[in-house]
Amino acid sequence: MSESLSPSRVALKKITPDVSAAMGSLRSAAVSAAQDAKVEPELLELVRIRASQINGCAFCLDMHTKDARAQGETEQRLYTLNAWRETPFFTERERAALALTEAVTLVHDGRVPDAVYAEAAEVFDENQIAALIWAATVINAYNRIAIATRMVPKD
Repeated sequence: MSESLSPSRVALKKITPDVSAAMGSLRSAAVSAAQDAKVEPELLELVRIRASQINGCAFCLDMHTKDARAQGETEQRLYTLNAWRETPFFTERERAALALTEAVTLVHDGRVPDAVYAEAAEVFDENQIAALIWAATVINAYNRIAIATRMVPKD
């Protein structure tokens, strides 16, 4: 049986509304922490998109690329985000955030290296680093939820 013909999956919001609400509260708290730390919303979208690319989450990629475009993100940067190290399109701050996001997302590959953290600490203060770690953690959790329940992007 192909993936697309597999039986429907559990509706987490319906079956576990309290847990789903807690996840929503965590997301809101992470967004507030980022706002308080003055982390740009556009940068947070890059974090969300990059983690979703790594995790292969079509639902979150669809949502966050639309959100990024609505905030003025360019098509060129979105198309090349997967190869951000190879392009001149991203700032030092964005590069540090993307490296940190990748390390958090791929933590099973050897933790968050000291060099990645140090690079982030050169351009972000502690509150901003904390906000970026929370943003990466939350989107990774949402990626896993969307993938496990086979959430599909809408037209």
